[in-house]
Amino acid sequence: MPLKKTILKIHRWLGLTSGLVVFILGITGCIYAFIDELKPVVYRQRMFVEAPVGAQRLPMNVIMEKAQAAVGSEYKLQLAEVPLGADRSVSFRTLKVNPEGLTYAAYMEYFYRVYVDPYTGKVLKIENTKWEFFNTVVNLHINLLLGPKVGGTIVNWSVIIFVVMLISGIVLWWPANKAAAKQRFRFKWKDSTKWKRKNYDLHNILGFYAMIVLLVISVTGLVISYQWVSNGIQWIANGGKPTVLPAPVFSDTTNVNVYSLEKILADAVVKAPEGTTFFVSVPKNDKAAVSVFARKDGKPLYKATRMQYDQHAGTMLTRRTFADMGNGERINAMNYDIHVGAVLGIPGKILAFLASLIAASLPVTGFYIWWGRRNKKQVVPHVNKNSHPKKVRQQEPVTLK
Repeated sequence: MPLKKTILKIHRWLGLTSGLVVFILGITGCIYAFIDELKPVVYRQRMFVEAPVGAQRLPMNVIMEKAQAAVGSEYKLQLAEVPLGADRSVSFRTLKVNPEGLTYAAYMEYFYRVYVDPYTGKVLKIENTKWEFFNTVVNLHINLLLGPKVGGTIVNWSVIIFVVMLISGIVLWWPANKAAAKQRFRFKWKDSTKWKRKNYDLHNILGFYAMIVLLVISVTGLVISYQWVSNGIQWIANGGKPTVLPAPVFSDTTNVNVYSLEKILADAVVKAPEGTTFFVSVPKNDKAAVSVFARKDGKPLYKATRMQYDQHAGTMLTRRTFADMGNGERINAMNYDIHVGAVLGIPGKILAFLASLIAASLPVTGFYIWWGRRNKKQVVPHVNKNSHPKKVRQQEPVTLK
């Protein structure tokens, strides 16, 4: 069919164009899905402490001062991560980016995490997060360890191409009849000993079963990358209306009280009793409000409680939960959890892991199919000399004299 041949050519060349990037995204996506589960195992010494019996935690402002002194005054702390578990350390982050940087090293000027024992104030680890393994995996996944202007653009266009390939792939996969359908849904490796056939089945059958999940992962990735995609999804969820966000709030600069992490955290724990880990921002200036993100460990992020506080008075300015949001905001809040599979808990993450693994395999099996056809040996028919009749030498006519 001429149309199918055209689609095959498009599918093939788009795959050769984006295959390497898709392979990288698939492999890093496998790790990305389980970062929250892997970190406490790999970094146990910095994330956990031994809680002395009957000991009380130091005031949060004191803990923050210890962290600031350890990292240096030139690196202003920006975010506190405070788990409520008695055996957990408290960490602080500071980072600076250069949006014009063409490479990751130039884009991420610095990124540090400081882990502190909340009982003794001992600094457990000053982590150079810029080159920490999991952060490197995330940035390889997002921008190929390049700056967002270059790497982000390559990744985004590769994802768009991948979506087109998934759609064209299902057209090519679609069986023409019932007999062909039997070979599209399950492997029959015992019937064929040729590796080329097995590779072909791996590409087609695995691609078919993972297609829906991969489409969801791809589209949610584009929502993260492109604001216009996010706005479009929210517009559809709102029934043809744009999302109206709450008005921004600010701290009262006439109040002379200084920022108190201890006071704000204590109130946030009361206002979000379901939270087990609290992320509290350090205000950049006197006018900024303090953002508090309270999540329950092991649960999707969209279920978190989001609050804002006056940094001087320590009073809550806004409080929003998933139930308070409109349809568009809810879809947007769930987007990351859908992208990594967390929306369905551990089973969803396993599903995202397997789909990402299949995504990484598709460029490999697809390239092997293309290479095999491109270098297909021409079969020269064998000529058996004995199979041809011998030519009979003509005799000269006999002349009678």
